[in-house]
Amino acid sequence: MSAFALPPVPQWGRSGVMKLGALSLLLFAAACASTPRVTPPTPTGPGPISPPKTSVDGMSLSALPGWAEEDHLAAFRAYAIGCAPARRGGADAVCVRARGLSSARLSPSEARAFLEANFVAVEARTDDGRAGLLTAYFAPEYPARRVPDDEFDAPVLSRPANLSEVGDRSAIEAGSAQSTALAWMRAEDLFFLQIQGSGTLTFPDGARLRAAYAADNGARFVGIARPMAERGLLPTNGTSGDAIRGWLSAHRGAEARAVMALNPRYIFFTVSPDDGKEATGAAGVPLPARRSVAVDPSRWTYGDAVWIEADGGNLIGARASYRGLVMALDTGSAIRGPVRADLYIGRGDAAGQEAGAVRHPLRMWRLTPKG
Repeated sequence: MSAFALPPVPQWGRSGVMKLGALSLLLFAAACASTPRVTPPTPTGPGPISPPKTSVDGMSLSALPGWAEEDHLAAFRAYAIGCAPARRGGADAVCVRARGLSSARLSPSEARAFLEANFVAVEARTDDGRAGLLTAYFAPEYPARRVPDDEFDAPVLSRPANLSEVGDRSAIEAGSAQSTALAWMRAEDLFFLQIQGSGTLTFPDGARLRAAYAADNGARFVGIARPMAERGLLPTNGTSGDAIRGWLSAHRGAEARAVMALNPRYIFFTVSPDDGKEATGAAGVPLPARRSVAVDPSRWTYGDAVWIEADGGNLIGARASYRGLVMALDTGSAIRGPVRADLYIGRGDAAGQEAGAVRHPLRMWRLTPKG
């Protein structure tokens, strides 16, 4: 079974949601960033500023929980795609060998042998010894229009000429920004696009544009999930991205705007033709769906191979577990700490529904080159 071939969803689990990079957490706390995120790409550095606490000795990959059930060929391919940014220890030499083999017809057993021969696993630990946190994100696709109408009345605004003077969300929506309307969206979709930081806009004539972060108004992100729960608008364990978006849609107009205004942060965009490819993360590498994570770059190095184990999420509709080899290829402003990851699920609605229900206790191991 593939490492990410998930067991059936338990009847008591979380509901599916449309979630943007760590959205369930973001809507509670602070915004996440990556190519499908709010923060613009961060240049790769020579290595972590402050490495995570680790166990004293590395262990064989065969001792990792679930290693025997991993899709080792898929894991190897993800490593070969994402290893280039790593430049510490023996990582560069191992990466070169893997990339040289990536065009060969490796069998799953040969891929497993390569990984086991070249790496040991070193567990990262939180400062207080507790479990870390896994969330997830995706590259959203939203319907848009070239001219406004009663439903599509929220403008996707370009970077304003008076950026330092635009004020908060309410002021911008009242017309304070000297911007161009690049497209028009439903208000709740634009709100979620701004949390995510980028996405694909689809038009009735079949045209597709990729909207990417251009600037923000400098205001602090304020999550709306907690106040919605406190006001009785949603149940405490039902504040998934999909649930929040559904409420905003059902209350479109002044009521929804008042709730969205609780978050004063506002994002401006640029648009370009959509090439249909996966999003590119902060490491400058296209993100393999379900095989790449955003991490804290002060604790991890882009291009690190990471083993994750995350069981038992707590939102309605949560899938039971996530386990497997992933590559550290992105970051986000909400992704902080040595055992904190945001899993990239992929593009579109199905990815968004799954991503929105991910908030799982997490363990992480860095796969460290031998010798």
